[in-house]
Amino acid sequence: MESIKNNQLYQLFKTQFLMTVREPEVLFWGMVFPVLISIGLGLAFTQQTESKFNIVLVEKNQTELDSLLNVYGTDAESKEENIQNWKISDKTLGNTVFKFSQSDWNSAIISLKRGEADVIVTDSLGKAVYHFDPLNSQSQLAYMKLSALVKSPETSINTENTDIEPLTLMGVRYIDFLIPGLIAFGLMSSIMWGVSYTIIERRSQKLLRRMVATPMKKSNFLFALMFVRILMNVVESLILLFFAWLIFDIHIQGNIGALIVLFLAGNLAFTGIAILVASRTTKTEVGTGLINAVQMPMMLLSGIFFSYHNFPEWSIGVIKLLPLTALTDGVRSIFNEGAGWMEMIYPTCMLSALGLICLVIGMKLFKWD
Repeated sequence: MESIKNNQLYQLFKTQFLMTVREPEVLFWGMVFPVLISIGLGLAFTQQTESKFNIVLVEKNQTELDSLLNVYGTDAESKEENIQNWKISDKTLGNTVFKFSQSDWNSAIISLKRGEADVIVTDSLGKAVYHFDPLNSQSQLAYMKLSALVKSPETSINTENTDIEPLTLMGVRYIDFLIPGLIAFGLMSSIMWGVSYTIIERRSQKLLRRMVATPMKKSNFLFALMFVRILMNVVESLILLFFAWLIFDIHIQGNIGALIVLFLAGNLAFTGIAILVASRTTKTEVGTGLINAVQMPMMLLSGIFFSYHNFPEWSIGVIKLLPLTALTDGVRSIFNEGAGWMEMIYPTCMLSALGLICLVIGMKLFKWD
């Protein structure tokens, strides 16, 4: 036993272990924070005992709307109640809720592009016609569940009373939804790691202490980091956009000038957040935890890979306040909906204000060592 205690490897292991457990920040970000994230996501995804699908009924005229309502077993007196929610109970597979809404065709297409709708249903000579992206698994599942119920014997509906028209319009494909989200996420990730982690790592290595001995302004050092990351983000986004255009034929349908301004506002917002996060952190382990604490919730909640409208209704208003959500929705609306300057005023101002506030606070709190 005494020989083990005197062993060099044992002593080094013991020293490193004690240094680690005596740092509460390291323990929190390495052990507690992942548990909190798993609990939050578990509550978000497992508390829902229902599968929810958003169906848009296109109201061309009252006769056609009445025909659609008849297909789904609704009547004129109760159509307002039934058109909103149609719940199908199933103890084995779980409940299914179809959330219906009425809209014109153009608004329905925009809802589909934003991920707010899964399937559009129109009426053609008394026949319900389903419109959706055939490559979108969520839309396919919504159609199969809905059409199966409509065609079931219990509904007494003619099985030949439905039809499918696949939507392959530019902007409604899943890849059209995904690419703007990847651009926004890449911007955030590049800045958080390229600015925050760079500052924290240099501080932990005592390199910032050497810099402060030179006649260098704090603002110049931070602005230099920001400008480098903006340049890198432009290059990375252009490369991604080029291959998206080359392989998937993706085009920017909206105002390119508004896209550039929004892109710069997003860079400003996340640069401010990154500098604030790294303003006083001295350990890379803590810095990694802080960066993940900023990135991970927004990566999952802000609609990068799937629509945030899949989350509970009460959370959507909060999700829309996240900076990555504002950036993603703005870029996506320019790409897929043809948005211009007017539509970008709110997200651009929101991101710019957030970035300036965080930048000012971060520079005030910033320390060299």
